[in-house]
Amino acid sequence: MVKYKEDFYRLFHVHYQQYPDDCIENIYWLEKAVQADFANPQFADCKIETKNQWEKYRYLYMMHLNLKLIEQHLRLGRTYDKKVAYFYDAPWKDEYLRNLEKAKSCYEAGLYYWQEAKLWVEKASAHNFNFLYITDLQYMEDERERISNGSLNYDTIIRRELTRLQKVIDDLVAMDEKSY
Repeated sequence: MVKYKEDFYRLFHVHYQQYPDDCIENIYWLEKAVQADFANPQFADCKIETKNQWEKYRYLYMMHLNLKLIEQHLRLGRTYDKKVAYFYDAPWKDEYLRNLEKAKSCYEAGLYYWQEAKLWVEKASAHNFNFLYITDLQYMEDERERISNGSLNYDTIIRRELTRLQKVIDDLVAMDEKSY
């Protein structure tokens, strides 16, 4: 039975070639994981021995889930994104604009999850965790550290994509019958 965060997270998977349905499925499982309760510490994804480890484990796990949600929203948005508007796109302008709005909403959802991830990073980086590292979840500790020192910043990435996307939308809106 799938009941806890760890169970829902195990349903998340990335295909070699990921189609929109795969991204939507992953977003569904990850959102279910965010809403679910944690399993008992005995059944956690790593060995938990103290209350401090259990607390940091929960913060890291929530941060990681939000980062995966950002990645999936970026992948989904990329499937609807038209990187450049060419002059010969004028006949399909309305279809492209609809797809670009979908991409924009995906990217904006990523911004929401980035704010959530930063909150969990702040909690996992609290002073009482200074010398506590969960080595079984080293990749989560690495993500936390990269966000803390600024080398991983999805806000910059997503805002850059939104700015580029808005330029493509503006270029398409400016097209008329004479553009083609």
